[in-house]
Amino acid sequence: MGEATYWLWEHCRMLTTMTLRPVWIAMVALLSVGAWAQTSDPLALTPHQPKLPPGHERVAILWPEGAPGALGKADIDEPRLFVFPAKVAATERAAMQSPRTGVIVLPGGAYRTLMMEKEGATVARWLSQRGVDAFVLQYRLGPKYHFPTPMLDGARAVRYVRSHAAELGVAPNKVGVWGFSAGGHLAGWLATVHDNGNPKSQDPVERVSDRPDFAILSYARLSVDPSIPRPTNLEALVGDHPSEQTMEMISIDRHVTMGTSPSFIFSTSADETVNSRTATAYYDALKRLNIPAELHIFERGAHGVGLGLGLQHVPELSELTVLVENWMQTHGWMEDRPDHL
Repeated sequence: MGEATYWLWEHCRMLTTMTLRPVWIAMVALLSVGAWAQTSDPLALTPHQPKLPPGHERVAILWPEGAPGALGKADIDEPRLFVFPAKVAATERAAMQSPRTGVIVLPGGAYRTLMMEKEGATVARWLSQRGVDAFVLQYRLGPKYHFPTPMLDGARAVRYVRSHAAELGVAPNKVGVWGFSAGGHLAGWLATVHDNGNPKSQDPVERVSDRPDFAILSYARLSVDPSIPRPTNLEALVGDHPSEQTMEMISIDRHVTMGTSPSFIFSTSADETVNSRTATAYYDALKRLNIPAELHIFERGAHGVGLGLGLQHVPELSELTVLVENWMQTHGWMEDRPDHL
């Protein structure tokens, strides 16, 4: 059994008390035989190639020997991290008492493409300027890859940063995720579905936990409760005709446990793509178990506002980055640096 299949079977074991287990096991079986792309149109197997995020210093391939379940050898078949090291002056770096925070940025794009600049590089540069190491994840997309392949890539990214923490200068207990739209859904999955790693694995990356220490979720679909209006069913992730059990499985609010990561949640009431009620559903699930959480729902602002900066028609959204910064500083995930580089 390969590492990826082992990882998913471990999650099956964790979900044994859930009614979703048969569907999950069936999906694992599909992955083990490489049968994820069920389509009669060969052109449909080629998702849009994301643009490279400008400003990164290097690239880390998550599986140098080939990603599990890969259906090709092109760039879109090789999940990778684009590394944006923290912009820290040499004198300040020497004075720092502990390793830095690392944040894996998950761009959105409906699981069909990735908004690598607006929801990737822009966010990474913002974090880097505040002394946080950022890693933009290029994960595999539909319709070539379906659930849970993007989740596998996200989990591997968390494990990669944590297992390489010493060489990256990152604290292994300060590895967070920040996702936007579909990337926010993926970040929510990582915050709720995770394990401690496989200590017997021959791959040192797989020996560490894939649990993020915190999650920032921007206009993310965090619930697929049928009572909440939604224009789509994340078809690129689950196919055109997902079953009720499959939709239940990808509903993030249903997976909240005592081990769920502390979360910062942002949405807008005017978002017609992802209803803000999915944010409140997830927040309520967190609060029922006393998981640290902060929720901000602005009245104005369409879907896909990114960091909310420079939007003249909704200037109030510029407060979002202030709120994120304050939240991260409160929990010790960002230094108080009044003069950003």
